[in-house]
Amino acid sequence: GGMGAVYEAMDERLDTTVALKETLFTDERLRKQFEREARLLARMHHPALPRVSDHFVEGDRAFLVMQFIGGIDLAKIIAQQPGPFPQDQVIAWADQLLDALIYLHSRDRQVIHRDIKPHNLKLTATGQIALLDFGLAKAQPADTSVTASRAFFGYTKHYAPLEQIRDERTDARSDIYALGATLYHLLTGIKPPDALVRASALINSETDPLRPADKVNSAVGLEIAAILHKAMAQKSEQRYATAMEF
Repeated sequence: GGMGAVYEAMDERLDTTVALKETLFTDERLRKQFEREARLLARMHHPALPRVSDHFVEGDRAFLVMQFIGGIDLAKIIAQQPGPFPQDQVIAWADQLLDALIYLHSRDRQVIHRDIKPHNLKLTATGQIALLDFGLAKAQPADTSVTASRAFFGYTKHYAPLEQIRDERTDARSDIYALGATLYHLLTGIKPPDALVRASALINSETDPLRPADKVNSAVGLEIAAILHKAMAQKSEQRYATAMEF
């Protein structure tokens, strides 16, 4: 990616395979924040999240040493087998991912992932789903989430909410939008239109180009379509307030 890379590597001290995430930094402030957040991630224990075991800095590069999770990411599966995924399977994944978001968002220093998308979801050999790549993650006290810093700017347009694309403050509801957009893609087989395109249509008094999921794939049904529609509301205050509610 534009800010770094991830390598499959060998931890020679423990004789085990790890994922080594490299991130580029241009100033000391970002490096210090990276170190704080690496320590925060290292204290996390959830079956859908990779464990962080170490971090170090060399020159303008910072590295996270993380648990290596084998399997294939959903973006590759989509490329190989285009079209909707079975609804029961997607709902089971959604339950696991929402449980992970409840865990992240309820920490004393709330963690916002900020890059949920098929590329960052890996299907393991046991059929579980794992949420990877905390390269854009932000951490802040849970009671001041609306004042989140802008440490890592980036997004994937089809899954990012409008506030993130505009580089405005993000909070738990930003992850809710991204997960909703990801589930929409999995259930319909179609990437949702990006939030800027939707905002432009609204400004021009045009119909929201985001078609209800059940209109794209009738197997989705009205109830799931309505849930996705609320999760993907353009205004964050109109989305589910928490992952628990979602």
